[in-house]
Amino acid sequence: MFSPSFARAIVVSAAFLATPILAQPFDGSLFSEMRWRNIGPYRAGWGTCAEGIPGEPDTFYFGAAGGGVWKTENAGRTWTPIFEHGSAASIGAIAVAPSNPKVIYAGTGQPEPRYDVISGDGMFRSDDGGRTWTHRGLSATRHIGRILVDPRDPNVVLVAALGHIFGPNRERGVFRTTDGGNNWSPVLFVDENTGAVDLAADPEHPEIVYAAAWQVRNYPWLSYFKPNIGPGSAVYRSADGGRTWKRLSGGGWPAGDIGRTGLAVAPGGRVYALVDAPASPAPPPGTAAPLRDGMYRSDDGGVSWSHVHSGSDLATYYFGRVTADPKNADVVYVMGRSIRRSDDGGKTYRVVKGAPGGDDYHFLWINPKRPDHMVTASDQGTVVTVDGGKTWSDWYNQPTGQFYHVETDGRFPYWVYSGQQDSGTAGTASRGDYGGLTFREWHPVGADERGWDVPEPADPEIIYGSGLGGSLIRFDNRTGQGTQISPVVETTYARRPTEVKYRYTWITPVAVSKKKPHALYFASQVLFRSTDRGQSWTEASPDLTGAVPGTPGCDGEVTLANARPCGFGVIYTIALSPHDEDEMWIGTDSGLIHTTKDGGKTWRDVTPKGLLPWSKVASLDVSPLEPGVVYAAVDTHRLDDFAPHLLRTRDSGRTWTAIASGLPPLEYTTVVRADPVRKGLLFAGTVGGAFVSFDDGGHWRPLPGNLPTAWVEDLQVHGNDLVAATNGRALWILDDVTPLRQTMPERSGAVGSSPYLFAPAAAVRVRRNVSHDTPLPPETPMGQNPPAGAVIDYVLPRAVAGPVALEILDSAGRVVRSFSSADEPEKVAATRYFAQEWLKPAAPLSGAAGHHRFVWDLRGPRPKAEEYEYSIAAISGEDTPAEPEGVLVPPGIYSVRLRAGGKTQTQPLSVRQDPRMTASPNDLARQYELALRTAGEMNRAAGALSEIRGLRKRLETRKEKTFEDIDAKAAAFETAARRAGSRSEDSLVRLNARLSGLFLAIESGDSAPTAQEAVDSEALGKALEKRLADWEALKKEAAGSGLR
Repeated sequence: MFSPSFARAIVVSAAFLATPILAQPFDGSLFSEMRWRNIGPYRAGWGTCAEGIPGEPDTFYFGAAGGGVWKTENAGRTWTPIFEHGSAASIGAIAVAPSNPKVIYAGTGQPEPRYDVISGDGMFRSDDGGRTWTHRGLSATRHIGRILVDPRDPNVVLVAALGHIFGPNRERGVFRTTDGGNNWSPVLFVDENTGAVDLAADPEHPEIVYAAAWQVRNYPWLSYFKPNIGPGSAVYRSADGGRTWKRLSGGGWPAGDIGRTGLAVAPGGRVYALVDAPASPAPPPGTAAPLRDGMYRSDDGGVSWSHVHSGSDLATYYFGRVTADPKNADVVYVMGRSIRRSDDGGKTYRVVKGAPGGDDYHFLWINPKRPDHMVTASDQGTVVTVDGGKTWSDWYNQPTGQFYHVETDGRFPYWVYSGQQDSGTAGTASRGDYGGLTFREWHPVGADERGWDVPEPADPEIIYGSGLGGSLIRFDNRTGQGTQISPVVETTYARRPTEVKYRYTWITPVAVSKKKPHALYFASQVLFRSTDRGQSWTEASPDLTGAVPGTPGCDGEVTLANARPCGFGVIYTIALSPHDEDEMWIGTDSGLIHTTKDGGKTWRDVTPKGLLPWSKVASLDVSPLEPGVVYAAVDTHRLDDFAPHLLRTRDSGRTWTAIASGLPPLEYTTVVRADPVRKGLLFAGTVGGAFVSFDDGGHWRPLPGNLPTAWVEDLQVHGNDLVAATNGRALWILDDVTPLRQTMPERSGAVGSSPYLFAPAAAVRVRRNVSHDTPLPPETPMGQNPPAGAVIDYVLPRAVAGPVALEILDSAGRVVRSFSSADEPEKVAATRYFAQEWLKPAAPLSGAAGHHRFVWDLRGPRPKAEEYEYSIAAISGEDTPAEPEGVLVPPGIYSVRLRAGGKTQTQPLSVRQDPRMTASPNDLARQYELALRTAGEMNRAAGALSEIRGLRKRLETRKEKTFEDIDAKAAAFETAARRAGSRSEDSLVRLNARLSGLFLAIESGDSAPTAQEAVDSEALGKALEKRLADWEALKKEAAGSGLR
């Protein structure tokens, strides 16, 4: 608010530096075929709400805290996103119209006011079961807690809007529409600090409705120690469908200020109210104040209340949800760390679902027609039961994890590390050997949820992970053990900042120097340094958060103006300079930036002028190309300012320039990263997505691709890839951003009139899928692998006349593979004995106008085989290759040649060996030579067979004895059956098959041919030459008989 080494080696081919850069105005469709891919992990994140369709017992919906709306039609076996590209990702409430289940309403902005709560954009409606959505207003409410649809009319709707959590506003309370959301009336407004969080209607008399108002406010600092209790919080009753309301009081209802209330109405009109309230004030001397929180019950429509249960075992505030059984008024469920059930009208409870660590359940929906069918939404995900809670579906099938920061290591394939809110940590490979990313390719890395997880540069098996309250774990992947190495052993979680020596917030930063001895950094209000992997620590800074010892007014309620000097701030981000080991930068959540150039001996305050206190410095990035250039992302949404703020300094912090032009006006930013290859190329993440700037922040544009609407918390550039951590849609990778590095849209000039071929990045010689096991079922959740091969990008400014041709040439100028937009789809003579979903035709070379991304699989043409067989190395929905495929080319320098519109362009392409392989260049050259020769022999056998079949076709009409003899001799070349006097093993059909088997053996792995393969090759080659000579003799005989 204002007033490792291999990855670096393949970043870009050397030819790029000499390649002209494409200069044209930026068009959002220019890179339309660049695609983000979700890498999982498929470990679910927070589900905020859920509902089903009573008449379709296996169909359910859930809303995610940061991941949109999802649907299942098989009781939770699989889930599909149905609301993922709207203007908001956070879902607070969802409702299906009872009278028309095709009508669905989604209220955006989760209502739980935790530290990283995500706001929304009002109401959305679908009239086709979630296939399409339209925005229906109430954008300024930001957080919606509940939706009630009149069971008689899908256009009559009540909405409980909590409103702004970090500031006052009038767009809060209960709203009503009678036209499906086209127009809304504020029917219950308390004040600018109080909104509505819950609604409940009498199932037998829907005009009787109850609403829970909640006075809630969060602050920029971590304020878990502060209860949200206030005079505005209350429960209201309406007897006319929400048109008018009356505040409930007396009759046993708790007097005085209360907090959040959860509501449910059971059959017969019984009302349950779960109330968050402090003890009664001013108790008599010598007596304890009676508890006022817990479960209240009314059996007369809210006139009188019984306090049926009190105590801390029933959770409010963060939970505060109650669900009544639709058939039995005595049965009620309460959400919390576990789901608790009462069978005696709310008096006593037993846990019916929950695990150690706390699943944190937020919502339960029970099918009123089949109460044994339920769906519950929790911090761990959303699950379904169809047997009354005896068993539940899995939540390891929803890529809705909430991740904060992301790091990568230097291995190949590189691994991605991040902490997931509520669930733990994840290290996942960026590429799987078995065609995709499943449960086999990721594992926890030992630390706490939500923090930083940073691999050690010299030893990626060591990962440092932070957590709440100052936790820091050193995880050793070799042993699976995590060791606590924090400078402060005692946790400070939920402690008031003024009560502890070192304070921490929701996220604690970690950084590791890439230079020996790989110093480890950790932060509270001071910066800690360790040079022995956390065995010992020294303070590398004083308090840099703006604390002023002795500041008055630091007890009790603290004002915004006092919080920083009172010592509530922490260091939120650490940036180490790639140029100078002694240069470091830190940013605080209290709105300060400091830097040192002497390893922490002295620090300089370089906070931009006008940066208000508690403008959180979410990220700092020191330019890897330009010393003195630093970028900052400043997040002010916790000051109720949702504008994006990005800053740049070119003089080490002496002056700063705002660089947020072009970003959406209400999408606050949390990260900005500079590309390590091209100056001025920047990437940024906002609460709504990812953006790119080609002119050092002068202008921003959405990054191309298919990334769902999501809060992009962090970005890292790894080699040619851009890796994103999202708060609600797990982890993503934008593969191969080299076209962005070769584009200068800020240059003046019109779009070029000629086709343009980008210089491709180096390709690594990997195999698409090396599995020899039964494929995983289609229902198994799976992240995507990167393209297996060379990624070739080209742009056609307009559709060109004639076909577009693409050729791959080796270093000697020989064409090793060619493609054309005029090519017919390849038809392979393989028998499909499995479902069609296992096949995905290869994308053809396109001649249409626009950007095209084509992947050459690093193989030559497919050899001609009599029969092809589908490989067991299959991925449903991706592709099942028919074998044999073409020869895998060896590492080396190749050229890509594009012919389009009468123009020819050529770019160099480097193909590099998989660094995990041990085969020598000579080994691979011998392998390639033998495979190429074998493929050639297959083609010769196939060619001869084609001629033989042509001859026999002509002989079908000739009945002379001479021609019958010739036909019998020709048939012997094809036969595959043993008979007297024949050697079917030497038939051309059989020889082709045997050569095909040899080819597959030679190509089975990156290795020199075996001795037996060489022996078999020689034997089969001799047999083939014999049969081909026999065929030539027969051709002469046929010609001599007058048959041509």
